[in-house]
Amino acid sequence: MPIKRSCILSLGVAGGALALLTGCGAGELASGAQSAADVAGVVASPSPSAAFNDADVMFTQMMIVHHQQAGDMADLAATRASDPEVEKLAAAIKDEQQAQMKDMRGMLTAWGRAAAPGQMAEGMPGLVSQSDMDKLAAAKGPRFDRLFLQHMIAHHKGAIEMARTELAQGADEQAKKLADSIVADQRSQIDQMQSILKRL
Repeated sequence: MPIKRSCILSLGVAGGALALLTGCGAGELASGAQSAADVAGVVASPSPSAAFNDADVMFTQMMIVHHQQAGDMADLAATRASDPEVEKLAAAIKDEQQAQMKDMRGMLTAWGRAAAPGQMAEGMPGLVSQSDMDKLAAAKGPRFDRLFLQHMIAHHKGAIEMARTELAQGADEQAKKLADSIVADQRSQIDQMQSILKRL
């Protein structure tokens, strides 16, 4: 009968499997179990890029634009500042933020995200208006020094606000570490700029 044949085939397959297992050494079984566990671990492990969220992307995109303007202001200081401390600070700000921009572009590339569109700059915390940038570019000497410090202080405060938002809402550890560094470094620079302003 077909049913009996099915049973016989099933028993034969089961018996063959049992014989195969019996022939395996304990070491081979342990190795096989370990390999399976390894494969399961690889499958279960999340991709590093899966740890970011929209807040991380927004932070890096906006901060790149923000840093670009700080670099433009620092470039003006190289030829228009009269106070050596202002000129030195401007150069330090540019060097620091150029390195951070490189890191942020790397993050966006890893996440498969593009740089921010130009219109994103509108309404960004601390961003200097084009009118004020024109006035800064037209100034020289002590007047430039004062305007530069005033605008850069406001600019830094905006960056700190953006960084704190990232710390509260972001998910990517590298982005949050950068945000924490921005808060600490720019608070220190604000203190330095306020001290220079009092002296001028």
